[in-house]
Amino acid sequence: MSSRIDENPAVLSPSLAGLFPPGTLAAELRTPGDPALLLPEEVPFLGRAVPARAQEFAAGRLCARRLFAQFGMAGCPLKVGADRQPVWPRSLIGSITHTSGFCAAVVAQNSGVAALGIDCEVIERVKEGIWPHIFMAVEALWLASLPQSQQGAAATLIFSAKEAFYKCQYPLVGERLGFHDARVEVFDWGSARGTFKIEASRKIAFAAHAELPLPGHYLFHDNFITTGIALKRG
Repeated sequence: MSSRIDENPAVLSPSLAGLFPPGTLAAELRTPGDPALLLPEEVPFLGRAVPARAQEFAAGRLCARRLFAQFGMAGCPLKVGADRQPVWPRSLIGSITHTSGFCAAVVAQNSGVAALGIDCEVIERVKEGIWPHIFMAVEALWLASLPQSQQGAAATLIFSAKEAFYKCQYPLVGERLGFHDARVEVFDWGSARGTFKIEASRKIAFAAHAELPLPGHYLFHDNFITTGIALKRG
C-alpha cells in the first residue's frame, strides 16, 4: 500500500485551496488517473466503467487521497455511497471535480466546515444554444451586457458556480436541483480571481442550513474556470 501512496501523481494546489475557508486543502491532477493506483477497497466501485470514466474515477480518488495524507490519514480509501456520492472519512468533508484535462479535490475538517462544493470547467464549454436551459433572466441580461468576446467565459463561470452550489448542498440535504432553481451574481468581473453570490429562486431544503445568498469564489487558470463554495459551521 505504501508504494501506491508514493506513486500518487496528484499535487497540492494552494491556488485552489484559496477559494475556500482557511484550513481547507486542495489537490489537482492534470493527467488521466491510473486505475491501477486505486486501493483494493475502491476498485469494486468501478463496476463496468468505460476506460475514460475509470480514469476520471481514479483521478478523483488520487486527489482525495493526496489530501487525506495531509490530514494524517494516508492510505484511507474513498468509497462510494448508495447515491453514488463519495463517502468521506468521518472527520472530513470534501468535494471532487473533473473535466477534460483536469481533476481536483478539496477537503476540510468537518468540525469547521459543514459542506464544500468545487467545480471546474473548460472556458467557453457552455455553448450559447443551451443558455436558456441554464440561466435565469437576470443572468442572461448580465451576459448580454458584456462584450461578445467575454460572454462565453462569463457563461461558463455562472454554469460552474451553479454546479459547485449543487455539489455543496446535495450531500447535506439530498435535494436535486435544476439550473433555474438558483441565480448567480458575479463580482470582480475582468479579474482572474473574484467572488460571486448564489441565491435560491424557490424554497429549497438547503436554506434551513445556510443563510442565502451564499458567497463563493472563482479562479480563471490556463483554459479553465474553477469555482468554490463552502458552508462554515456556526
